[in-house]
Amino acid sequence: MTEEKLLSTTAARKVLRTINQMYPDAQSELIWDNNFHLLCAVLMSAQTTDKMVNRVMPKFIKDYPNPQKLAEAPLTEIENHIAQIGLYRSKAKHLKAAAQILVDQYDSQVPKDKQILVTLPGVGVKTANVVLADGFGIPAIAVDTHVSRIAKRFKIVPQDAKPLEIEHRLEQILPEDEWIHTHHALILFGRYSMTARDKNDPYTYLKREN
Repeated sequence: MTEEKLLSTTAARKVLRTINQMYPDAQSELIWDNNFHLLCAVLMSAQTTDKMVNRVMPKFIKDYPNPQKLAEAPLTEIENHIAQIGLYRSKAKHLKAAAQILVDQYDSQVPKDKQILVTLPGVGVKTANVVLADGFGIPAIAVDTHVSRIAKRFKIVPQDAKPLEIEHRLEQILPEDEWIHTHHALILFGRYSMTARDKNDPYTYLKREN
């Protein structure tokens, strides 16, 4: 079996920085107004689109302005609020349980600690990284389906690389001050330039925008 040839660090850095230049103002497209609602929005975004989450967020923000309100809400009420998004029943349970933990253990504040964040119901490494990066400005690269697909298509990582492996490789390639922007630029590139349906040489999508 032929060993997969990956890009060198220099070549991979060039690809990532080209994508960064394509989206100079890249940022999250989710609707949120504070770290609590950011946590909720990212938790809800798993296996669904940001557009679907944004449909429910304005009313969610209004009705649940803080963890206390969400923790006190009946589960069926929360489910009704987010019924438009995928896996809404399990997400409603996670939202309510996470809010209760924030109230009971963290004075209703979202922890600024990755190891604590990933212990909250429904919060994995990707969600924790988004909260740290966007909410606290702490350098992190969250690996979602877009980031994973792009890193593999450009042979920055092996085809069988797991999210944590991809995260660590991307962090090795770029300096910390580029991590947050790169994460968002990769998502926009995967969402609007080289979509999952596009099977051409990935470099053609870079040229298209230059």
